[in-house]
Amino acid sequence: MAICGFIQVSATTPLEARNDSLVNSHKFIFFGEGDNPHADSVRRLIMDFYVDQFRHFQDPEAPYFLFMSKDASLAMGIGGVVRLRSWTDWGGSVNSTAFAPYLIPIPKDPVHDKDFGTTPAGTSLFFRVIGRNRKLGNYQLYIQAQFSGYAHEDFKLKKAYAQINDWTVGLATSTFSDAAAEPPTVDANGSNVSMDQSAVLVRWMHVWKNRWRVAASLETPAMSIDTDGVNTAARSQFLPNVAALVQYQWGYNQHVQLAGIMRSLPYRDLLTEKNYNTIGWGVQLSTVLNIAGPLTFYGITTYGKGYASYSGDMLMGNYDMVPDPELPGRLYAPRAVTFMSGLQYHFNPMLFVSATFGQSRYLPGKAVDPTEYKYGQFYCANVIWNLTPRISMGAEFDLGKRQNFNGDHRWARRFSAMAQFSF
Repeated sequence: MAICGFIQVSATTPLEARNDSLVNSHKFIFFGEGDNPHADSVRRLIMDFYVDQFRHFQDPEAPYFLFMSKDASLAMGIGGVVRLRSWTDWGGSVNSTAFAPYLIPIPKDPVHDKDFGTTPAGTSLFFRVIGRNRKLGNYQLYIQAQFSGYAHEDFKLKKAYAQINDWTVGLATSTFSDAAAEPPTVDANGSNVSMDQSAVLVRWMHVWKNRWRVAASLETPAMSIDTDGVNTAARSQFLPNVAALVQYQWGYNQHVQLAGIMRSLPYRDLLTEKNYNTIGWGVQLSTVLNIAGPLTFYGITTYGKGYASYSGDMLMGNYDMVPDPELPGRLYAPRAVTFMSGLQYHFNPMLFVSATFGQSRYLPGKAVDPTEYKYGQFYCANVIWNLTPRISMGAEFDLGKRQNFNGDHRWARRFSAMAQFSF
């Protein structure tokens, strides 16, 4: 038998009101012996689908149809999102489906000064099981794949993990991230300081009194270093990344978080035939808070060295490790700093506008090529309208600037639109 969830709760912000509309839109199919569970038990289990510390705005909603046991101890859902984006660039083009200041060509490329395109990238499917067991406690399984591979049409695994109480094992979002503190964007790349990398990891995360959250993880490493195969070469990585966070949370979707990461960056000096290992690290401070009922603030800043492959703009270059111009055969980990802020205003629970500014700055400690990327700036403004709790449309204007060390710079502009349906 299928029924619709119907418990209503009082919402104090438009974000909460929209979340309630999503929760109340579910269709349930019960299986097993006995009477259907009480609506309160159903709602408690459904809310578990919306409790995700690492959920990004562009991730799919909880599934519309859910299979649930009669005792409300197990729920299974298969869902996804169908997403279509289109864009047009003028006055400078990044020649990519994702808008990133790093990709702005300097000098001007007359072949790609204007651009128009469409993509189904971001269309995804997922499978989630959530349950409670007397011996194991709370557990869940999650698999998500999306069309974002070759030509943006191949099916690519994005997440696959198992969670039992405080432990998570599998391919999941890195602990060195705060997806909830990233403002909503239509563009798939988000701001140029977006950090929502995934890695195979083992994570312990615990919540105290619904206020404090702490986590630590060991994560499979991946580095992006500038080697030439003549003077230097990358070595196999043999130590996991170590990431941790501490967070204080209050209200609905409001928190302040401090996160950090430490990583091993091994390479070989081919001139002296010696192996070296440099330690990279990064720290991140982030927050999302409700300033007033309809107004929400987002903010993220990061700083460190040898962590650039985690950051939006600079992950497109090899900035984890770069050649030391004073010592042939040697590499060093340059520093970088990023910061982003955004505001979101809800006219009502189903319609909002947002604006975002982000800057990513490369801070090498040695001389660099004058044409090297120095910093990128990202500005965007958008409007997103949820026609129903699961059908959305959006439009966005993006403005980006790339500045090189020699002072050369260029701007790029993009208008993009999106239509999506979650199920």
